[in-house]
Amino acid sequence: MNNIFPLCSGDNITSNTYRSNLKLVLSSLTNSFNKTIIRNGYYNDTIGRKPNTAYGYYQCRGDLTLEECRYNVDLAAKEVLAIGRCPNSTEAMVTYKELVALKFSDQSIFSVMRDAPSFPLPNANSVPNPDEFNPGLGKLVNNILEKVASNGVSNTSSSTNRNLYATGSIDVSRSQKIYGLAQCSADLSVKNCTQCLRGRIDDYRKSYSGRVGGRVICWSCYFRYETYLFYNATSPSSKPKISREVFLIIVVVPSVITVLSIIIILYFCEKRRKKGPARKTDDIDEIQSAESLQYKFSMISAATHNFSDANKLGRGGFGTVYKGTLSDGQEIAVKRLSENSGQGEEEFKNEVVLLAKLQHKNLVRLLGFCLDGDEKLLVYEFMQHGSLDQFLFGLASFLCFFITQNAKACKFGLVECADPVKSTHLNWERRYKIIRGVAKGLLYLHEDSPLKIIHRDLKAINVLLGDEMVPKISDFGMARMVNQNQASTKRICGTFSYMAPEYAMHGKFSAKSDVFSFGVLILEILCGKRSNSFGGFEGAKNVLSYAWGLWEEGKSVELLDPSLRDCCYSPKEVMRCIQIGLLCGQKDVANRPTMAWIIHMLNNHSVALPTPLAPSAFVLCGETEPSIPSEDGDNISVNQVSMTEFYPR
Repeated sequence: MNNIFPLCSGDNITSNTYRSNLKLVLSSLTNSFNKTIIRNGYYNDTIGRKPNTAYGYYQCRGDLTLEECRYNVDLAAKEVLAIGRCPNSTEAMVTYKELVALKFSDQSIFSVMRDAPSFPLPNANSVPNPDEFNPGLGKLVNNILEKVASNGVSNTSSSTNRNLYATGSIDVSRSQKIYGLAQCSADLSVKNCTQCLRGRIDDYRKSYSGRVGGRVICWSCYFRYETYLFYNATSPSSKPKISREVFLIIVVVPSVITVLSIIIILYFCEKRRKKGPARKTDDIDEIQSAESLQYKFSMISAATHNFSDANKLGRGGFGTVYKGTLSDGQEIAVKRLSENSGQGEEEFKNEVVLLAKLQHKNLVRLLGFCLDGDEKLLVYEFMQHGSLDQFLFGLASFLCFFITQNAKACKFGLVECADPVKSTHLNWERRYKIIRGVAKGLLYLHEDSPLKIIHRDLKAINVLLGDEMVPKISDFGMARMVNQNQASTKRICGTFSYMAPEYAMHGKFSAKSDVFSFGVLILEILCGKRSNSFGGFEGAKNVLSYAWGLWEEGKSVELLDPSLRDCCYSPKEVMRCIQIGLLCGQKDVANRPTMAWIIHMLNNHSVALPTPLAPSAFVLCGETEPSIPSEDGDNISVNQVSMTEFYPR
């Protein structure tokens, strides 16, 4: 399941009676739709006697229908019962996809305002017009809070079941609009609701002023704002009643117009067909219409000295990358797609469509493109420090492994393998910063961008380092836009040692596939070794199986890069990262955390982490081939070959 945010608190469960009562109350919540009318998406129940009483309730988001509420409550309860979210906590709140909040406790929690525990989820992007945006957001917040209070007073069936929900929007410029949503548990008083929302929102805005979006999730209230519509604007509570006459007008008139439109369209299509087939250049025409992103070929050719070998940064599966310098002194990286690449045009259009819409500090920025005859060029910002791959593994480590063919000798210093660049630049503080930066970039792709994007090829060589070693995810030629939780393909792409087992073996991919790759990347950053360099070392097949073996033996710290062990590092942060890496690499997709929860675990050291389960046999045994063969155009990289590789000289 995606987007599970468990806030675990209270004491550890010591009573089996309470544990049994808790299971009963959670079961009661899922069965509530069969025995009662759910008002305002809220229901509560109590099971057992003190001191083993179990209290529980859920609150669905106000824009859900009854069926949607039922579906999400059922999934949230299954997360708690079957998977064991907060398995030893006497109380917790489990938020499922921010659509339903399910809460349980050994103390009465009804009609009680609690603004802790809570956590903010800010968008990493800053607004370009804070002088317009921030006042507009403040006005929107006030409007929404007024609507919440008004709804709570006027639209209620009882004093303990209020409709404490509202949405709103505001224009901050001609091209930008802010959408907002606020809600409290329906058992709160209006006063306590507005107090909870106002306090959490004010704290958020003090810490994260000027962000283009953000969320605050706490026990009693919830607030979110974005620059795109993220909620159902015609929620069940806001649908107006219409008369029969109006209904007929609404239905009949559009139907007549639709029929006439279809006839006209068919007429012109037939007329156009007789003139000859249309050219299949709609996509390119759409790209060419974006004049602000276009570069002239002559300008790019001059910037790269006519694509000279001296300016070559690297070569990937679909073309060569060159460094260039524009006439104003700006440095750029130019990806020149191969003329004989069967997937070249498709990959080119894929990257343009994706990257033109993606703007985030932890994603490589697309500056523009060029279409000139057979020439297809992508122009990116230049990343002066190259790839994370170089800093982590480096030429010295690469040569050491292949000269000695002995991973154990390299790891324990029996052969000199130190990379002076790596040891100088990648101290623990920078590695931890890189881990968090990559996590923020993935969160944007999965949840905060207007599109839901699965990268499918996250690895060290596709993480580039900019100013102050800020990490930026690159190479979106293999990325996919999806509108569901999971998709599948018969064409496997990416790098095998980073692939989630369900993707490599069955072609199924989701945001959790990227989470798996991120887990492998975390462990590589910690140990400074490629995942596939552990083959045969103490029975391990890759970095994930090696880390799992150390975890079981209680020796996880031995995973840490030897160059860091005698230097300054945080043992708590290291152990936390190892545990998160293992959580990401779990066999069951549902057990892997979301990127939002990963960021919360990285930023809040007080949050208790679940105990990881063993990786799949696929990972532990080091399978070498997937069961689904790749087709032409999507190649599995079993080494370190990437679709786009940046290597500064």
